[in-house]
Formats: sequence, C-alpha cells, structure tokens
Amino acid sequence: MKRRQFLTTGVAGMGAVAAAATFATPAIAQDKRQWNMVTAWPKNLPGPGVAAQKLADRITTLSGGRIEVKLHAAGELVPGNGVFDAVAEGTAEIYHAVPAYWGSKSKGILLFGSQPFGLRADEQAGWLAHGGGQDLYDEMYGQFGLKPFLCGNSGPQWAGWFRNEIKSVDDLKGLKFRTTGLASEMCSKLGMAVQAMGGRDMFQALQSGALDAGEFIGPWSDSALGFYQVAKNYYWPGVGEPSSAEECAVNAKAYNDLPDDLKAVVKFACDSLYNEVWTEYETKHAMALQKLVAEQDVQVRMLPEEVITAMGEAAAEVIGELRESDDALTRKITESFVAYRDLIGGYMTYADNGQMNARAKVLGF
Repeated sequence: MKRRQFLTTGVAGMGAVAAAATFATPAIAQDKRQWNMVTAWPKNLPGPGVAAQKLADRITTLSGGRIEVKLHAAGELVPGNGVFDAVAEGTAEIYHAVPAYWGSKSKGILLFGSQPFGLRADEQAGWLAHGGGQDLYDEMYGQFGLKPFLCGNSGPQWAGWFRNEIKSVDDLKGLKFRTTGLASEMCSKLGMAVQAMGGRDMFQALQSGALDAGEFIGPWSDSALGFYQVAKNYYWPGVGEPSSAEECAVNAKAYNDLPDDLKAVVKFACDSLYNEVWTEYETKHAMALQKLVAEQDVQVRMLPEEVITAMGEAAAEVIGELRESDDALTRKITESFVAYRDLIGGYMTYADNGQMNARAKVLGF
C-alpha cells in the first residue's frame, strides 16, 4: 500500500474517531475482530516460530487493533499438521505454515512452497507477483475455503544432517531420511526411505537411530533444535528446496467479511514480511554456521557430484509426473512454474549467477 494511501486512511480514521465519540461504546466494539492464528511451529522457534509471531503482531498493529490476532503454537489449539483443516473449517481464522506440508490435499499445492532444482526466494516471489502464480495460488486454495499469501522464505535449505558420510548414490539406498514436499518424492526415487515429521521428532529419531539423516531448514533453526548433537555431517547444497516459502492462509469467509481496508492490511502485513523474514534467515544462518563449525565440530560437506546429478534426474521425473497429472489445475500450475523458472533462470545465468561467481573469486579482499 502506498504511503499516500496510508496518510489518507489515517486522516479519515481521525475523523471517524471523533464521530465515534457521539455513539455508544458497542458501536465501536462491533468494528473489532479477534482472530486465532494456529501455526505449524513451536512457539518462537528461531525462524518460522519467530516469523509467525511477527505476522500476528503486524496485522494487529497495522489494523489499529481492529483485527486482534492471538497466536497458538503447534499443539496448543490444534496439532501443527492440522492447521490447514482447522482454518478451512473455521476452527481458527488464520494459520502460518509452509505449502510443503499439504501435498495430501493436492500435489499442485507443493509448487507454491519449493521445488527441487527450482526457484530461489526472490524468484518465488517474482513468479507469484509477476508470472501469474498468485492467481493460481488463489484458485487452488479457494477450493478449500482459504485465501493464501506468501509471508516469508527461509532461503536455500540444506541437504541435511547425516550420521554417516555420503560418498555415492549407493549410500542413499535404504537411508531413513526426513524431508517434506516434492523433495520427498525426489528422494524416494533414489531409494531413500522418506519420513515426514516435525523438527523435535526429527531430533529424537536421529538420536534413537530411527532416522539415518534428515533435513529441516538451515543452520539458524537447526541449531536451536540441536541436530548437531546427534549428527555431525552437515551436507550442502539443498537442491531439494532451493528456497522454502512460508505462507499465511485465512479462512475465506473471515477474509471476505473484512472491509476493503482491512483486506489490504492483511495483504500488506504478509507482503512486508517476506523480505524481512528472508533476509533475517540468511543473516542468522550465516552466523549460526560459523558457530556450528567453530564450537560444535560440525563437518560441512558437499554432496558428491554424482549424487547431485542423480537428484537432478529424479527431480525431472517428479516435475514430469506433475505435468501429466490427472488434475487440470495441477498441470496448469506446473506449466506456469516451469515457464517462469526457465525465463528467470536463463536471465540469472548472466545476472545474479554471474555476479555471485565473480564475487566468490575475491572474497576476503
């Protein structure tokens, strides 16, 4: 929303306050809404838990308290994996999670969060804002009674924490591995035994040996969950999730009942957090990685080239299957994603990739 619009709204709002003084208190109270936000995260988990609280606070503040958002962490009101259904059914008005958790609803949803060998955080936002992605996002979630927004991104995720070194593709076969979204399908094609679970459950599974390896987010969030205590080999690059978008979804009826200015508040709160959340992740990931290596004896390792190549071939199969889906909307979303990926990827060869490769040669001057 432009600054002039905010100023105009503010002047009008002062007039409304003066007029309200002549009415009974209940008339003012009727313009206030209390929303429950349910999240997929432990309260204030570095990264997504912090971002969820920021979003709740920002909607409350920008609305002048006309929408008061109370956050409920995973398990407080509903389980973390139940927030989609809770908001769709009206048990809560709004949730904070990631699209990668909702593949059982539709495979097409997964593309809005991350794609193996797919879009970076800035490109993901670009696809939605300028490549037709938001209309498709709205159409898909509208089928479930939800209005969706992206509201943050973790940046590039890591390949994960491994109890043992990975030296070849053969080392992946039968490996018990935690991941989510389309990355799980890519890994399954390589013979990995993929499991989906929350971060705290992943720690316990690594500790007990129920998992051999797993990925969650990146150094900042992963440090808080203590994965380095039970698996010292930290692998990159996380080609399964070159970025991972965080989302807010609002119950469609609750959203449609808002006046236009409050609809704009919700959208602006989400939009304004995207870069803030993304750059906080990137900065604190970098700081946390230094500490993990210096203080926790974490071994940072690159996946072997043959493993990356095999993952790329598996990812191509996953996207190919989505392009041939029985669901017309999933096919439409996939084609839109592929077209934008190829467009922006071709340009980035000369732009950001060129700059990053050049900078890498002179780090430390």
